[in-house]
Amino acid sequence: MSSVSAVLALVAAVVLFLYGLQGFTEQLRGSGETLLRTSLQRLTTGRWRGFMVGALATAVVQSSSAVTALTVALVDASLLSFRASLAVLLGANVGTTATAWLVSFKLAGLGPVLILLGALATVLPMRLRPAAKPLFYLGLILFALDLIAAQVQPLRGQPWLSSWLAMANSPWLGVLSGLLITALVQSSSVTTGVAILLVQQGVLPAEAAIPMVVGANVGSTSTALIVSMTMGAVARATALANLLFNAAGTLMLLPFLVPFSRAVVAFANDPGMAVALAHLLFNVGISALFLPILRPLSSLVASGQIPTSAAAARPPDQ
Repeated sequence: MSSVSAVLALVAAVVLFLYGLQGFTEQLRGSGETLLRTSLQRLTTGRWRGFMVGALATAVVQSSSAVTALTVALVDASLLSFRASLAVLLGANVGTTATAWLVSFKLAGLGPVLILLGALATVLPMRLRPAAKPLFYLGLILFALDLIAAQVQPLRGQPWLSSWLAMANSPWLGVLSGLLITALVQSSSVTTGVAILLVQQGVLPAEAAIPMVVGANVGSTSTALIVSMTMGAVARATALANLLFNAAGTLMLLPFLVPFSRAVVAFANDPGMAVALAHLLFNVGISALFLPILRPLSSLVASGQIPTSAAAARPPDQ
C-alpha cells in the first residue's frame, strides 16, 4: 500500500470514528434530552451537584461539546444560572475523559459484536428497540478505533511522520497541535482517542501524547464559543468562561508539563493508560482549582458582562 493510500485509509477510519461518535451522541440526546435538560435545570442549584451532572452527562453521551452547547443554550434561555453553568462546564471537562479510558482499555475488539447486536436488536420487541441504534453506534466507534490502529502500522516508517512526531515531542507544539486538531474536527474525543492509539501502536511516545490531550481540552471549547456567537451576553460569558478555565489550566501546567508527563508515565503500568490518567488528572486539577472560587469568580464576571435581569434569576449557590 502506498503512503497516500495509507493516509487516505487512516483519514477514512478517523471520519468513521467521528461519525460513530456523533451518531451515538445524537441517539442518546434524542432519547434523553428532556431528562438531560431537566437534570441541568433542577440538579444544578449547587456547584457540586452541577459538577456531577456535567461529568455524568458527558461520560454517558461521550461528547463534552454536546453538553457544553446545551448548557450555553439553557443559560441564554434563562433556564440555567450563569454560576450553575460554570460548575456544569467543569464537570463536562472531567466527563469527557471517559473516551480516553474507553480507548486505553483496548476494547476495540468488541466493535463487530456490538454492531451485530445492534442490528439484531432492531427485530426485537418494541420496548427493546430503543437500545438498537446506540448499541450499533457504540460498536461502530470501537470498530473504527480498530481500523485506525490497523492503518497506523503502514505509516510507522514514513519520514514525514517521523518529522511530525519529532515536533510533537515539544510540549508547546504538542499542545498547539492538539488544540488545532480538536478545533478543526470539533471533538476532543477524536484527538485523545487517536493519540492513545498512536501510543499503543508504539508510534508516539506517551510523553508526547499527553501535551496533545491537554491542548485538546482547550480546542474543545471552540464549539461553545461558536454556538454562543448569536446569543446574548450571558451565554457568551458562559462560553468564554469555559475557554478561560481550560486555557488557564494549560498555561499553569505548561512549565511543568514534561516532569508531569514523565511522572504519570512512570506511575502507570501501560503507556495508553498513562495518557488517559494524565487527561483525567489535568481536568480534575482544573476543577479542584476553580470549583471552590465559583461564587466570587461568577460575581466578578457577572458584574461586567451579565445584565441585571439575568443575574436576578440566578438561584442560590450551595
